[in-house]
Amino acid sequence: MSDMKRIRAPFDEATARSLRAGDRVLITGTIIAARDAAHKRLVETLARGEELPVDLDGAVIYYVGPSPAKPGRAIGAAGPTTAGRMDAYTPTLLAQGLRGMIGKGYRKPEVVEAMKRHGMPYLAAVGGAGALISQRIKKYTVLAYP
Repeated sequence: MSDMKRIRAPFDEATARSLRAGDRVLITGTIIAARDAAHKRLVETLARGEELPVDLDGAVIYYVGPSPAKPGRAIGAAGPTTAGRMDAYTPTLLAQGLRGMIGKGYRKPEVVEAMKRHGMPYLAAVGGAGALISQRIKKYTVLAYP
Protein backbone atom coordinates (compact mmCIF):
# COMPACT_ATOMS: atom_id res chain seq x y z
CA MET A 1 0.00 0.00 0.00
CA SER A 2 2.92 2.34 -0.53
CA ASP A 3 1.08 4.08 -3.39
CA MET A 4 -1.76 5.00 -1.04
CA LYS A 5 -2.17 8.71 -0.29
CA ARG A 6 -2.90 9.22 3.38
CA ILE A 7 -4.79 12.34 4.42
CA ARG A 8 -6.55 13.53 7.54
CA ALA A 9 -9.99 15.15 7.47
CA PRO A 10 -10.74 17.96 7.67
CA PHE A 11 -8.12 19.10 5.17
CA ASP A 12 -7.13 22.23 3.29
CA GLU A 13 -7.40 23.27 -0.35
CA ALA A 14 -3.77 22.38 -1.10
CA THR A 15 -4.39 18.81 0.05
CA ALA A 16 -7.61 18.64 -1.97
CA ARG A 17 -5.89 19.93 -5.11
CA SER A 18 -3.03 17.45 -4.68
CA LEU A 19 -5.38 14.51 -5.36
CA ARG A 20 -5.62 13.15 -8.89
CA ALA A 21 -8.04 10.84 -10.66
CA GLY A 22 -7.04 7.27 -9.92
CA ASP A 23 -5.33 8.02 -6.60
CA ARG A 24 -5.99 5.54 -3.84
CA VAL A 25 -6.73 7.53 -0.69
CA LEU A 26 -6.90 6.56 2.97
CA ILE A 27 -8.76 9.20 4.98
CA THR A 28 -8.59 9.35 8.75
CA GLY A 29 -10.13 11.91 11.05
CA THR A 30 -13.66 13.24 11.16
CA ILE A 31 -15.97 12.64 8.22
CA ILE A 32 -19.54 13.97 8.12
CA ALA A 33 -22.19 11.46 7.05
CA ALA A 34 -25.10 13.03 5.17
CA ARG A 35 -27.56 12.20 2.42
CA ASP A 36 -30.01 14.24 0.35
CA ALA A 37 -32.45 15.13 3.16
CA ALA A 38 -29.61 16.54 5.29
CA HIS A 39 -28.17 18.41 2.29
CA LYS A 40 -31.56 19.97 1.62
CA ARG A 41 -31.83 21.11 5.24
CA LEU A 42 -28.30 22.55 5.20
CA VAL A 43 -29.03 24.59 2.07
CA GLU A 44 -32.38 25.76 3.49
CA THR A 45 -30.59 26.84 6.69
CA LEU A 46 -28.16 28.92 4.65
CA ALA A 47 -31.01 30.41 2.59
CA ARG A 48 -32.61 31.63 5.83
CA GLY A 49 -29.32 33.31 6.76
CA GLU A 50 -28.80 30.99 9.72
CA GLU A 51 -25.59 29.35 10.88
CA LEU A 52 -25.08 25.72 9.92
CA PRO A 53 -25.15 23.11 12.71
CA VAL A 54 -21.81 21.74 11.44
CA ASP A 55 -18.63 23.45 10.24
CA LEU A 56 -18.05 22.60 6.58
CA ASP A 57 -14.72 24.42 6.30
CA GLY A 58 -12.29 21.70 5.21
CA ALA A 59 -14.89 18.99 5.81
CA VAL A 60 -15.43 15.73 3.99
CA ILE A 61 -18.99 14.46 3.55
CA TYR A 62 -19.67 10.77 3.03
CA TYR A 63 -22.94 10.12 1.22
CA VAL A 64 -24.03 7.26 3.43
CA GLY A 65 -27.24 5.93 4.92
CA PRO A 66 -25.95 3.53 7.54
CA SER A 67 -27.92 0.60 8.83
CA PRO A 68 -28.47 0.18 12.58
CA ALA A 69 -25.42 -0.82 14.59
CA LYS A 70 -25.05 -4.32 15.95
CA PRO A 71 -24.14 -4.60 19.65
CA GLY A 72 -20.57 -3.47 20.26
CA ARG A 73 -20.30 -1.66 16.91
CA ALA A 74 -20.33 2.09 16.24
CA ILE A 75 -22.41 1.72 13.09
CA GLY A 76 -24.06 -0.84 10.84
CA ALA A 77 -23.19 -1.32 7.19
CA ALA A 78 -22.01 2.00 5.78
CA GLY A 79 -21.99 1.75 2.01
CA PRO A 80 -22.02 4.77 -0.29
CA THR A 81 -25.21 6.12 -1.82
CA THR A 82 -25.67 7.70 -5.23
CA ALA A 83 -23.97 11.08 -5.29
CA GLY A 84 -26.27 12.54 -7.94
CA ARG A 85 -28.98 12.92 -5.29
CA MET A 86 -26.86 15.68 -3.73
CA ASP A 87 -26.08 17.54 -6.96
CA ALA A 88 -28.74 20.22 -6.47
CA TYR A 89 -27.13 21.19 -3.14
CA THR A 90 -23.43 20.60 -3.79
CA PRO A 91 -22.39 23.98 -5.31
CA THR A 92 -23.89 25.84 -2.33
CA LEU A 93 -22.05 23.63 0.15
CA LEU A 94 -18.77 23.92 -1.76
CA ALA A 95 -19.00 27.67 -1.24
CA GLN A 96 -19.04 26.95 2.52
CA GLY A 97 -15.57 25.36 2.34
CA LEU A 98 -16.47 21.71 1.82
CA ARG A 99 -13.24 19.96 0.75
CA GLY A 100 -14.26 16.41 -0.16
CA MET A 101 -17.22 14.18 -0.98
CA ILE A 102 -17.36 10.40 -0.87
CA GLY A 103 -20.06 8.54 -2.77
CA LYS A 104 -20.73 6.56 -5.89
CA GLY A 105 -21.96 7.35 -9.34
CA TYR A 106 -22.22 10.13 -11.87
CA ARG A 107 -22.07 13.88 -11.10
CA LYS A 108 -23.77 16.50 -13.27
CA PRO A 109 -21.45 18.64 -15.44
CA GLU A 110 -22.27 21.80 -13.46
CA VAL A 111 -21.26 20.04 -10.23
CA VAL A 112 -18.00 18.87 -11.81
CA GLU A 113 -17.28 22.48 -12.84
CA ALA A 114 -18.04 23.72 -9.30
CA MET A 115 -15.69 21.07 -7.89
CA LYS A 116 -12.94 22.24 -10.22
CA ARG A 117 -13.48 25.89 -9.22
CA HIS A 118 -13.27 25.06 -5.52
CA GLY A 119 -10.47 22.50 -5.84
CA MET A 120 -12.61 19.77 -4.38
CA PRO A 121 -12.25 16.05 -5.08
CA TYR A 122 -15.06 13.57 -5.49
CA LEU A 123 -13.88 10.35 -3.88
CA ALA A 124 -15.52 7.12 -4.97
CA ALA A 125 -16.29 4.40 -2.44
CA VAL A 126 -16.95 0.89 -3.64
CA GLY A 127 -20.63 0.02 -3.66
CA GLY A 128 -21.37 -3.28 -1.91
CA ALA A 129 -18.54 -2.79 0.59
CA GLY A 130 -20.69 -1.25 3.34
CA ALA A 131 -20.02 -3.97 5.91
CA LEU A 132 -16.28 -3.77 5.31
CA ILE A 133 -16.23 0.04 5.45
CA SER A 134 -18.19 0.06 8.71
CA GLN A 135 -15.43 -1.96 10.41
CA ARG A 136 -13.16 1.09 10.14
CA ILE A 137 -15.62 3.56 11.66
CA LYS A 138 -14.65 4.04 15.28
CA LYS A 139 -17.36 6.47 16.40
CA TYR A 140 -20.66 7.68 14.98
CA THR A 141 -22.32 10.68 16.60
CA VAL A 142 -25.44 12.52 15.40
CA LEU A 143 -24.44 16.18 15.08
CA ALA A 144 -27.67 17.42 13.50
CA TYR A 145 -30.78 16.11 11.80
CA PRO A 146 -31.24 12.68 13.39
